[in-house]
Amino acid sequence: MKKAEIQNITKIFVSKDDRKSEVLALDNISFDLAEGDFVSILGPSGCGKTTLLRIIAGLEKQTSGNIIINGKISNEPGPKKGMVFQEYSLFPWKNVIDNVSFGLKMQGMKKEDAYKKASKYIEMVGLGEFKYSYPNELSGGMKQRVAIARALANEPDIILMDEPFGALDAQTRNKLQNELLNIWKNQKLTVVFVTHSVDEAVYLSDKIIVLSARPGKIVKEIPITIPKPRTRTGNEENEIRDEVLRLLNHEKYLADASQLSGE
Repeated sequence: MKKAEIQNITKIFVSKDDRKSEVLALDNISFDLAEGDFVSILGPSGCGKTTLLRIIAGLEKQTSGNIIINGKISNEPGPKKGMVFQEYSLFPWKNVIDNVSFGLKMQGMKKEDAYKKASKYIEMVGLGEFKYSYPNELSGGMKQRVAIARALANEPDIILMDEPFGALDAQTRNKLQNELLNIWKNQKLTVVFVTHSVDEAVYLSDKIIVLSARPGKIVKEIPITIPKPRTRTGNEENEIRDEVLRLLNHEKYLADASQLSGE
């Protein structure tokens, strides 16, 4: 069953200066997500990965195409789309439980009910003893757990994650990857995950979508059927990693050649 359909998404940025120049950022992007899919998006820097994620979230308007969720057009932001950013984006003046319950209270849920629901997800990410702590009292990894709990608390149809572990050290990153997989499995989440890390994508994903250099187009969709949890250096994992790296290196070569030619 299709959970979401990304249909023919094209994005053109138009300059507001006198030249009125246009930049084609994304070119006719289409892919489907089944219920419970974990899909990672990889591509060279500047290929439009984050722009595509923001369009799916409804935070950026596409030039053409549609986002379909549960069979309905969903081009606007809303609580049923959970977004996790790299920079945590927590309210520094609110403690953990107030950060996590913020969206619930904005939807009209009573404070007591919002706290009860928020506490469930705070416990789920392993921060039960820190729910009255403030962001400046937390490590980077703990802050990202709060951001994940906040996204989960709204019980969204789809979770969108923009390099959520990119700023963390390797050990913390690996730990949070495993925690995310446990939550994904237990909550039956549908996830779109943007990353620069091929290793991370191979470890987490059911499918990897490789984008070309700008304008971003789908070069290849690579399904991964290796059972989870996976080893990070297994033979099958290494074969997929090599394939993704070959595609990315080819796209980087094309991008560099285009810049040198002045195109």
